[in-house]
Amino acid sequence: MKQLVEFPLEGGGSIVVEVDKPTGDASRLRSANPNELVEKAKQTLETSLEKVRPAAAAIISRLRTISEPPDEIGVEFGIKLSADAGVILASAGAEANFTVTLTWKRKE
Repeated sequence: MKQLVEFPLEGGGSIVVEVDKPTGDASRLRSANPNELVEKAKQTLETSLEKVRPAAAAIISRLRTISEPPDEIGVEFGIKLSADAGVILASAGAEANFTVTLTWKRKE
């Protein structure tokens, strides 16, 4: 089931995001009042996304230490937004999935 969560933005304003509603949490029942159908996030979108930075930095810094470091490093991963937790690294199962692309350019 889906729910709407409003994330405030540091520069003002907000963004409403559709997220997966936690299962089995009876405390999250909402009234029929349309003004109460959007849950307020506990932190800004920027603060939530800041949690992704250490994971990305760790992957990139490790890949830069290989004997012949690539000219380009690309890292892709999914994220999920949550009213309580902010950002969660998304996974298809029990583990998170990262797609890493390394590119070496031939030197002429």
